[in-house]
Amino acid sequence: MDTKESRFLQLIEENKGILYKISKIYQEDTDDRNDLLQEMTLQLWLVFDSFRGESKFSSWMYRVALNTAIAFFKKQKRRPDSEQLPANFEPGEEQSTAGEKEGQLAIFYKAVQQLGKVEKALVYLYMENLPYEEIAANLGITEGNVRVRLNRIKNKLKEIIKQMNYEY
Repeated sequence: MDTKESRFLQLIEENKGILYKISKIYQEDTDDRNDLLQEMTLQLWLVFDSFRGESKFSSWMYRVALNTAIAFFKKQKRRPDSEQLPANFEPGEEQSTAGEKEGQLAIFYKAVQQLGKVEKALVYLYMENLPYEEIAANLGITEGNVRVRLNRIKNKLKEIIKQMNYEY
């Protein structure tokens, strides 16, 4: 017999990558990411009864987790900035291919940290290969608006990375 709790834990386990990616986009610091993971999981549990199965669990989870991350992010901005890497930080010269990709990913996430909350959500949903229609539905905007904003965000990210003195 499946209990509500075991069903919830199973669904979270199957979709935990969503939570990890959202926390990485919204929080740079490891402790803050862990706090956000806990907050998203708590909020998902608190509203789990509202999941009616009319959409995929992952789509519902995106919505709740993104809204939680945005609210959490707002709270974080009110407190003093945590320690940041220097603007002229450069990864080591000699890196393996895997290390190079990891470094590029770190640069990308650092650049994404500088985006606004809705821009971060758009990047995340785009990275998840969601169709524009689903991205629009999750964020409450039109498909056309999704396309326009994503193009602007791509250009903005290129500029941010350039300003960070990294090649793109």
